This record gives sequence, C-alpha cells and structure tokens, in this order.
Amino acid sequence: MVEPLSARVDCAGLLHSEHMGGDPRFLHSQALSEVEALCATAHWCYARGWVPATSGNFSLREPGPGIGRVLITPSGHDKGALQPDDLIEVDANGRVVAGRSKPSAETGLHRVLYRARPEARSILHVHTVWNTLISGHYAPRGYAPLQGYEILKGLAGVTTHAHLERVPILANTQTYDELCDEMAEALDEYPQAHGVLLSRHGLYTWGQSVAEARRHLEVLEFLFEVEMRRLTGGRMLEPDAIGADEARG
Repeated sequence: MVEPLSARVDCAGLLHSEHMGGDPRFLHSQALSEVEALCATAHWCYARGWVPATSGNFSLREPGPGIGRVLITPSGHDKGALQPDDLIEVDANGRVVAGRSKPSAETGLHRVLYRARPEARSILHVHTVWNTLISGHYAPRGYAPLQGYEILKGLAGVTTHAHLERVPILANTQTYDELCDEMAEALDEYPQAHGVLLSRHGLYTWGQSVAEARRHLEVLEFLFEVEMRRLTGGRMLEPDAIGADEARG
C-alpha cells in the first residue's frame, strides 16, 4: 500500500518521499523545498494583504503524469500561519487521503486546472483589491486585456512587451460544479492565458513550480493595478462606480 503523501509530513514539517519512485534522495529534497516554498508564498501573500480573512487557496501537485495527488490548503485557514502539516492531501478524484481538516471548497477548480494544464505543478488563488476591480470592470468583455508592458515578459513563454495577455473572466457563483465546467471551457478557449479571473472574486494562476506560479502572480497583480490606475486616472473607484462609468462610456 502506498503511504499518503501528506502523512509523510512529520511534526517538524519534513516531507518524506520514499514511495514516490525514482531517486528518493533527489525527490525528498525537491518535494520538501516545494512544500516549504508553498507555505512561504502563502505567508508572503498574507503580508501583502492578498488573502484577507482566510480567503484564497494554494496547492502543489506531485510529479508525474496525470493529476495524481495534490496537497491543498484547508478551508477557512489563516494563510499567514500556514505550515506544511496543515496541508490536506486529495487524490485525483478529489477524495481526501490525509489531513486534519477539510480541503478548500474550491478544490475542484484546482483539479480542473491541473487537468487542463498538465505542466502545472502549483496553483495560487488570491483575493486582491486590484483583481477584484479589474475583473468587475472587464466582465462584460469576458477577459482582461494586458498589452504593451515590459513586465509581461515575466510570464512563461512571453518574449516581448507587445504580447497581448487575455485573462479570461468567469462570473462568480457558489455552484462549484457549474464553475468547474466554465473554468474548463475558458482554459480551452484561452490556451495561452497565464491566469483566470472570477468576477469580483479573485485570480487563479499557476506554474511549473511554486516559484514560477509566484512570479506569474506578481506579474499579473502588478499589471492589474497599473491598468486600473490608468483606467480610473489614478482614482480608487468602487466596483459599482466602475460599472456606472462603463454604462456611460
């Protein structure tokens, strides 16, 4: 019987990987560093005010083909206090394998993303002021356009500031089965996208490592702020005021 991944996170936060195949010494070092990086990223996001009031969720997928097993943050957990042994392990079908709590309510969205983007190893979801505003502003268009900024080259595969990054926007809903279907459709329609926005809710982004996912997150959040400052002339507007501006324009 294969031992659950998260069951091998001991009380000191060490991730043991003897049953993950290949060279266990290499995998032990790699897996441990990624789990630590995920927790450090959660703390970093919390410090920036990007996951207020226990919002947001973060995950890490084990190496190998298919979705495999996933470590994900627990529901209702303070991301500023996240530790390796707080993570919940779920299998490819979303069933809890190990952990002391219940996984994020949005675990299904992570599974959809891993299936649609098999190269992804980590997913980050945050609730920021700027992604909330820009997703509300561009919701009628269906995506947020980002173009002409040098920092776009921080996104994997982008080599020029002239790149048009279209970040799809989905209507927010608490009906997660419906949202999972819409997420899958958006990822298929926008194969070059590095993120997905939920309108007036938050951003999902991903990467081939925690570091790459964190870089994508920082690039996109920087650009969301730049765009909203440009669109509002530097003023801070409430989402309803932005909607009124759209109606007038």
